Amino acid sequence: MLNLDFTEEQDMLREMVRGVCEQYANLDVVRAMEDDAVGYPVDLWAQLAELGILGMTIPEEHGGSGMTMQEGVVVYEELGRALAPLPHLVSAVVSARAILTGGSAEQIAEWVPKLASGEAIFTPAWTEPDNGFGPKGVQVEAVADGDGFTITGTKQHVYFASSAQRLIVLARTGAEPTAIDLFLVDPAADGVTLTQKMSISSDTQYRVDFAGVKVSAADRIGAAGSGWATWQTVMNDAMILQAAYANGGNEHALDITVQYSKDREQFDKPLGAFQALSHDMADAKTALDGSKVLNYEAAWAHSLGRPVTKLAAMSKLFACNSYRDTTAMAQQIFGGVGFTLEYEIQLYFRRAKQQQITWNDTRTCEDLIAAAVLDESAA
Repeated sequence: MLNLDFTEEQDMLREMVRGVCEQYANLDVVRAMEDDAVGYPVDLWAQLAELGILGMTIPEEHGGSGMTMQEGVVVYEELGRALAPLPHLVSAVVSARAILTGGSAEQIAEWVPKLASGEAIFTPAWTEPDNGFGPKGVQVEAVADGDGFTITGTKQHVYFASSAQRLIVLARTGAEPTAIDLFLVDPAADGVTLTQKMSISSDTQYRVDFAGVKVSAADRIGAAGSGWATWQTVMNDAMILQAAYANGGNEHALDITVQYSKDREQFDKPLGAFQALSHDMADAKTALDGSKVLNYEAAWAHSLGRPVTKLAAMSKLFACNSYRDTTAMAQQIFGGVGFTLEYEIQLYFRRAKQQQITWNDTRTCEDLIAAAVLDESAA
């Protein structure tokens, strides 16, 4: 039976992460990291490493803490509440899972313990200009060249690329839609160019250009043509945790909006006393609680080893859409001041939109859900 009650240990984990964020990732830190070339506070990264949070979902035999996705959503709700700017998702979750899923024993032994400890940071180079999130959107080519490959093309929205020891590059190796491989690429290698790009959320993203970059056969993760299958598995983890991050941010955004509606008066009564506004906040609370339940179910199923593609996509879709709707409503209640830099609601409003279009956008999530509904064996 589905059990959504948190254990005492999970509650303690939540309080610990919240305390760390309050100390190392308050809003002054968040503001300081906006459009920063590095983009994350090093002392927060070191503190989470010391507490074993960085490697939370990595098995203990590979240097991690061996937590389940249920603990993962607890942590990510708190990271989202604080808007903690971290390369954790791209490195210790997505990249580590890709290597654990498809990598060789040598790649796992060399890199996964370092990702778990925070000694190394990896980030995926996935999306491309004018291309979608599906396999056909991968058009960067990796052409066989002697005993290795030559990679050519452009990736965008590569998070924390300037801090990465390796990029995990999705590259096309054949004409079939899913003829895609994953490659470990040193961002300092000849032919790799990093260009920082600005985004609506002011987070740290890079465009990465590959001009005839040489990689060896040992740099490929997994067997030939296995990259997309590995990536689909990895994306289930990313969608569940991204949904949790959105739920955490959504909850805090709603909390400060409710408080503002109590404090701000208009026509001699608080804004919250106006029925239309109170109903908007009631709708937001209802959507938030529903989103949490869906996210917890996805994490629970993942922890039991059940198929989660449909639940992960549903959770990501609903959480990010709800986050966007709540923060848009909040901006209306705050009025014009809500858009000024001094108010924190704009920080959440801008990030809500970014999360909606990252790690599978709305349309891609809908495609995944539709495919699972039409073929329940794929759910």
